[in-house]
Amino acid sequence: MNLFKNAKSFFHNCESGKGWESCKDYVEENALFEAQSEAFADVDKVRVYADAMAGLANVTMPGSSYKIHSSAFDEVTNTALFFATFTGTHSGDGGPIPPTNKTTNSHYVYALKMNEEGKVESMTKIWNSPWAFRELGWNQ
Repeated sequence: MNLFKNAKSFFHNCESGKGWESCKDYVEENALFEAQSEAFADVDKVRVYADAMAGLANVTMPGSSYKIHSSAFDEVTNTALFFATFTGTHSGDGGPIPPTNKTTNSHYVYALKMNEEGKVESMTKIWNSPWAFRELGWNQ
C-alpha cells in the first residue's frame, strides 16, 4: 500500500473542494483535525474540514486554486507534508461579510498522519489565517 499516494489523493480532493464524499475513502471515519487558526477553532474532525473547504472553494471563492511547492513523506512516522499556496478571490456568497472581490495568496502546510491501512488518522493544518483575512478585506 502506498501511503503517500493516498495522502496525495486526499490532499487534491480536499483542496479542489470536492468535499467529504470524495475524501472519505482516504480518511478514518473520525480522523482528528487541528489548526492553531481562528478560522478553524471549532473544527476537530477531518470530515468537517473537508466540507468547509468545499464551501470555500465552491461558494465563497469560486474558481480558487492551489499550487504545491513541496511535498514529502516520512516513513518513520507515516506522515505526509504538503506545502502549498491557496489563491482565491472572495467573489461569492459566504465568508464573514459580503463579497469583497479581493484576492488572497495564502501559504499553508498540511501534516497528514497516515495509518497502516493507508488512511489519514489525523491532520494538522499550519496556516496564518489573519494574513489571508487581511488580504481578503475580512478584518474591518
